Amino acid sequence: MLISNLTSSIDHLMKVPCALLLPTAAVIAMSVQLPEHPAGARAEAEAAAADSVPPYERKALAPSLTSDGKASGMSTIQRWTLTKERCALGVIRSCVEWEPESFHVVPTRLGMPVVPLGLLPPPPDSGRRSASTNREHAAVRWLETQPPGSVVYVALGSEVPLRVEQVHELALGLELAGTRFLWALRKPSGAAVLDDGADMLPPGFQERTRGQGMVTTGWLPQMSILAHAAVGGFLTHCGRNSLIEGLLFGHPLVMLPIFGDQGPNARQMERKKVGLQVVRDENDGSFDRHGVATAVQAVMLDGEARRGFVAGAAKMQEVVADTERQERYIDELVQHLRSYTVHGDFTTAPPTSSSS
Repeated sequence: MLISNLTSSIDHLMKVPCALLLPTAAVIAMSVQLPEHPAGARAEAEAAAADSVPPYERKALAPSLTSDGKASGMSTIQRWTLTKERCALGVIRSCVEWEPESFHVVPTRLGMPVVPLGLLPPPPDSGRRSASTNREHAAVRWLETQPPGSVVYVALGSEVPLRVEQVHELALGLELAGTRFLWALRKPSGAAVLDDGADMLPPGFQERTRGQGMVTTGWLPQMSILAHAAVGGFLTHCGRNSLIEGLLFGHPLVMLPIFGDQGPNARQMERKKVGLQVVRDENDGSFDRHGVATAVQAVMLDGEARRGFVAGAAKMQEVVADTERQERYIDELVQHLRSYTVHGDFTTAPPTSSSS
């Protein structure tokens, strides 16, 4: 029932009801033109959508929305519009508790009912359960030798790799910050990489930080690492899965968004005082070692600032780790989809757990 691309023509011809799988509400609140509605609600929605999108983010996003797809010959906007026209319902991987400031504006902006799917977090004990099976992994063994809460875990995903010069600034920033780190390093854009990854890093970096940190270019058991007592913070690109996994264990965030929904996600988390973004150049999105070091030190080492970020992360952990609430969202979505067989449409108000 859920689609994120073109609705199947067979579904359309056979009149099978389809639902549009939506991104985070923060993205929709930011990017979709607000229709006319009462002034009070409009002002509230506009305040929620006032995301101060930096120029570099708009420049990066525009080509991907308007250029023709290599296979389909249609732009992202064209596919989105056609899909939306053929769907009777929106389903969003979110919930009111996760983003109350923007969730309520989504149905109005899209002009269709929208049902929360919840956050789909992994089980809260999954990281600790898998820790026993991953205990022999070199990264986990290294964590066993570190003090509790002392390590910042650095993982920026592999979908949009950093350029070599950005990797160098990130490395030098971690060195300058002085905190312990475990870095899941991915191949930089345009780089030829040796097996040990040494050529990706600044000259002498590994020698200078031996004892302070560990860099690995191989697979890491992320859930086991995030669940480990030695980890006290998460330097992340703010992809939705990474946010949910990090906050499942209550880790404050150092945020370095790269592409897509990551910028809105990071600003949303920063407003909730869950962590701090690395300072960027507004025009080209570049960052330097000093910006990295400042953010890492604030989240990991500055006593007063860290206490505030830990408290903010704990509030979000309550939402993510509430298994009963998240399962209830799935159950209510199933009920809503089944109601189509009775009522024949999705025009009735979707169920919600926000007051449960």
